[in-house]
Amino acid sequence: MGNIRVRFAPSPTGYLHVGGIRTALFNWLFSKSRGGKFILRIEDTDIQRSTREFEAMMISALKWCKIEWDEGPDIGGEFGPYRQSERVKKGIYEKFTDRLIGEKKAYYSIYARDNPQKELFRTYKKEEASSRLHVIKFAVPQGSTVVKDLAKGDVRFDNHEIEDFIIVKSNGYPTYNLAVVIDDATMKITHVIRGEDHLSNTPKQILLYEALNLTLPVFMHIPLILGPDRTPLSKRHGGTSVQYFKSEGILPDALMNHLALLGWGAPKEIFHIKDIISSFNPNRISNKGVIFDYDKLRWINEKHMRTMDIDELFDYFKRWIVEEKIPFSDAVRSDEEYAKEVLDIARQKVSTLKELVVFIPYFFDENYEFTQEFRNKYITKEFARTYLELAHKRFKALDTWDMMRIKDEVEKICRAPDISKKQFIQTLRGALTGRLITPGLYETMSIMGKKRVLRRINRCLEEI
Repeated sequence: MGNIRVRFAPSPTGYLHVGGIRTALFNWLFSKSRGGKFILRIEDTDIQRSTREFEAMMISALKWCKIEWDEGPDIGGEFGPYRQSERVKKGIYEKFTDRLIGEKKAYYSIYARDNPQKELFRTYKKEEASSRLHVIKFAVPQGSTVVKDLAKGDVRFDNHEIEDFIIVKSNGYPTYNLAVVIDDATMKITHVIRGEDHLSNTPKQILLYEALNLTLPVFMHIPLILGPDRTPLSKRHGGTSVQYFKSEGILPDALMNHLALLGWGAPKEIFHIKDIISSFNPNRISNKGVIFDYDKLRWINEKHMRTMDIDELFDYFKRWIVEEKIPFSDAVRSDEEYAKEVLDIARQKVSTLKELVVFIPYFFDENYEFTQEFRNKYITKEFARTYLELAHKRFKALDTWDMMRIKDEVEKICRAPDISKKQFIQTLRGALTGRLITPGLYETMSIMGKKRVLRRINRCLEEI
């Protein structure tokens, strides 16, 4: 099965959509589960909209998602080049169109320069077309075309419903239908797994395969990702690009986990993609539309955040706060061991990296603000100064500073008859963090260290 070759061929005209990344994922899983090759090809013949900047962002998004390719524009390969614009310059498509015209399976369609919609005449002679505004059209034969699809079975199309279609535009660039056929054939692609929105193009492509006597790949058209209203997932439903989910603090492992579950019968609910390669079977991809569940993604992300190795989580977090320009990023990087300890206790309370940075800034900022809720319920009360002065005195006297010793001391303080345990703990919590909802108080104090705790109690006393 090692001769299997699949590809992902995005157009660099915008950000990479999660529907595209799921298609890439299923192709990647299929190739790796069968010992085959996964190829990245850039379809940039839309010269008005395609840019190298978008291409770079797409490649970056794929790498962030941990999808690796065996051949592609950045690493080369036996069947390159892997950008269609470069293949145009090498004349790869021209020899095939010349052949189609020579066999009268395609023709030059000449248009009026002052009215590009008005066809003047048709010809098979290059010299009659070269000085005029023209396109090249494929002559659709009579009969019918059957798409043999792994997901949908045999789908029949009547050829009389397909008009002669353009295969080379007036600027000399091939259209999608011609380029994809020639690219897949010359790159020896064996399986084409793509969204079902491409199904309507497939009969045109099969006609070109047959006209050029090229070997057909195996086709599989998978359902699109839908929004809650069961229409194709788009911006009206929320963010849809890989970049959006990355900026929201979703981990790549979680995003891939969620996308793999959309339409595929995975063996379990929480997993790492590389762990399920051997169990991937395209026949288990559902033929029904699948709904993207933003809440489910957050839940999956929460599970990954809580169970992944803390060093790996910290590496993601450290890069993310720099990319997102989080104010305390320098403080995090200046004391990484402290930051890891903070992450380790705080990740139990949040679902995303974005929530994490909202939850923990007081660990790194000595000028943290006291929330209005803390002020109203505690700082302004008569007991606040008494409790904090007592806390400062007792903690200063401790010769051992760890979570159990801190807990024991707090318990001793709270056993006094004139002290409310809830009020004491919440006053202390707010003094150290400025807020009333935090990770566990004892873990927080242990990580902050004795000097920082005493300094912050003094700061709150000054505020009172």
